[in-house]
Amino acid sequence: MTAVPRATMEAFWTDWLAANRTAEKEDDWSPLADFYFEDANYGWMYQPDEHFMATNREEIRSLALGTEMAGLDGWHYDYVSTVMDESNGMIVGFWRQRAGIKDPNGNEYEILGIGGSWFGLEERDGQVQIAWQRDWFDLGAAAQCFLSILEAGKATPGLQARMGLHGPSQPGHYTLADLPSTVWPPPVEAGLHIREEGATNA
Repeated sequence: MTAVPRATMEAFWTDWLAANRTAEKEDDWSPLADFYFEDANYGWMYQPDEHFMATNREEIRSLALGTEMAGLDGWHYDYVSTVMDESNGMIVGFWRQRAGIKDPNGNEYEILGIGGSWFGLEERDGQVQIAWQRDWFDLGAAAQCFLSILEAGKATPGLQARMGLHGPSQPGHYTLADLPSTVWPPPVEAGLHIREEGATNA
């Protein structure tokens, strides 16, 4: 377990949120990779046997914040609630995924359901950065939202191209058996955060 002072975490989070807003305005998420350690890992699950995983900073830059964001120009991911655990160096940020495109009723298209990111921060040589991150979202709701935008004739060429891709063959996509890191964050998978007596990850 890696403790990070609360004030340090809050300062990190303020910088992280500001960088996210800049990324949205510039339609370029790649600079966010600088918030991660070189050996960081970042993943999420699309379905039980299709997972995304990046296992270093440059994969995070080119894949998680690059190819995986293709076609999502104008989308914004607003953090609506945050939970910090300084004793374990963890932050959980809950976000809403909205398209920046209005539906026929004048409301913004949104991927329904609760989505979020779970971050593990560490301090190394006086520098606090992200050591691991895991995201979650409702894939079915995402597909429905994309289809609604397409059927309304409002899908951008980039979004249409994204929808035409074969997901499992994309860079960084793995079957469960081939994942280069664990579904759960490595320290959690190793049982380093178990508090309940008798609980096990086996």
